[in-house]
Amino acid sequence: MGIPYKIGKFPFAANSRAKTNNDTDGLVKILSHKETDRMLGAHILGSGAGEMINEATLAMEYGASCEDVARVCHAHPTVSEAFREANIAAAFGKAINF
Repeated sequence: MGIPYKIGKFPFAANSRAKTNNDTDGLVKILSHKETDRMLGAHILGSGAGEMINEATLAMEYGASCEDVARVCHAHPTVSEAFREANIAAAFGKAINF
């Protein structure tokens, strides 16, 4: 039997910095445990992915929930806001800026 999970996604096409840079190919997808909201994994595709994966790694290492990440302020406008938005979608069902 598998682990029950939720998915939160956020496309770079909806991210202010990605639009400003004219580099909107990519997305962030978060998997979280359906009952506990603990982050289980992240898929980050596109420019800036290498700079965001550390945040996912840190969150998973310390057992953070998607709500934990969603409530942390992320600088604006940055591509890393896409990571926060995907966590908002996973935790609450819908991203703010999508």
